[in-house]
Amino acid sequence: MGCYQDDGTWVWTAVDPVSKAVLAHVVGARRQRLADRIVAQVKARIAGTPFFVSDGLRLYPRAILRMYGQWTEYPRTGRRGRPRKPGLAPPLDMRYAQVVKHHRDGHLIEVERKVIFGNDIAASEISTSFVKRCNLTMRQENKRLERRTLAFSKGVRELEGQMTLYFASFNLCRPHMSLKRDGASGKSARRTPMMMLDLTDHVWSLRELLTFPYHNISPCN
Repeated sequence: MGCYQDDGTWVWTAVDPVSKAVLAHVVGARRQRLADRIVAQVKARIAGTPFFVSDGLRLYPRAILRMYGQWTEYPRTGRRGRPRKPGLAPPLDMRYAQVVKHHRDGHLIEVERKVIFGNDIAASEISTSFVKRCNLTMRQENKRLERRTLAFSKGVRELEGQMTLYFASFNLCRPHMSLKRDGASGKSARRTPMMMLDLTDHVWSLRELLTFPYHNISPCN
């Protein structure tokens, strides 16, 4: 998980490193409610408990606990002092790590990989390179996200709508070079993130995306 931001508005994204699909996105300020919202979207769309990796933003651990945590009452230890209060604890299968970058005088001096929840997480698994690459693609293909531009959105609602269309196109209409596979004819076949997830069997055109009868299907599908 990660986000691309200006001084006040963030585009929060959750990316699957295998299919390259953008699983969820939220547009808004850097607040706990927005972190809760994007983790809630991931939980609604992914079966089981995924392996989370994010940057060092402190809002993520609380959001993940709120969505996936289990209410736990701790037994009394018999020692002096107040007993530990009941609270949310990560489930046994929860795995979550962070990539924390430390800077000094504007220069990167250290990249720390921290395990927040879970065990048996190798350092090689802790990476945010896929979401960073997604952020780079967003900036290259979306003029609203350039640092100096006249094509900015005047409000969060406008940016949210534009990003929804962009990520739909990204997932369904845009073949990714790293997702190519050899087809039955021996030729390299182009594939999109949604094809990797077996949610469609072909590369969509923009016309198909814009004319698909979404009103005829459940929003949960």
